[in-house]
Amino acid sequence: MKTILVDPRYKGPPDSGNGGYVCGVFAVATGGDLRVRLVAPPPLGVPLDVAQEDGGEWELRSATSVIARGTPAKLRLDVPSPPKYVQAVWASQHYAGFREHAFPDCFVCGPHRRRGDGLRIFPGMLDTGIVAAPWLPADSLDGGDGKVAVEYHWAALDCPGYFAVSAGRRVMLLGEMQAHVDRCVHPGEPCTVIGWKLGSDGRKHYAGTAIFDEDGELCARAAATWIELRA
Repeated sequence: MKTILVDPRYKGPPDSGNGGYVCGVFAVATGGDLRVRLVAPPPLGVPLDVAQEDGGEWELRSATSVIARGTPAKLRLDVPSPPKYVQAVWASQHYAGFREHAFPDCFVCGPHRRRGDGLRIFPGMLDTGIVAAPWLPADSLDGGDGKVAVEYHWAALDCPGYFAVSAGRRVMLLGEMQAHVDRCVHPGEPCTVIGWKLGSDGRKHYAGTAIFDEDGELCARAAATWIELRA
């Protein structure tokens, strides 16, 4: 059994971890490809145990409850071609979160986070119907091998999906996420992150996201389910 702890730096909402980051840390701890379903808000600064069930599924548990469940699975996702980097920069200048943001201190997309602290990924809508943002990974994201750690790729793939399905107008929380990292990018490497809508079913909204390097090569991708909160 492994134990992880979500540092307050990695919050999404004020009192819980960013969903993509937590899903990524959980998946890395299991050592495999995982489809993660968040059962409860991930607490900050609390030891969480990673345990495998008899059927091969995984659980992330606090002392009192299950936080997430993981099912081994291979991601299958068709990814659209990326926009040019300059287009992603333009889209980011029109980021809806600059005007109004439910969680402005979010580790991934919070405009209140300083450079080098949060990821500062600000996706804006393009005419193609996808959202896009530039991402220049900070040195602090180095996993110790000169590359950005896998869990930060999961984090970067999180919030662009929300803006793809909501345009920032509705409050939603991440319900499920599955990601695959084809190649870890390097700190300081200019990247483009995109998100696009896959569909909706009532309060459930489905999104795809992807990270590309400066040559337009696909580096990571994810599929996610977002749950719209009741009014």
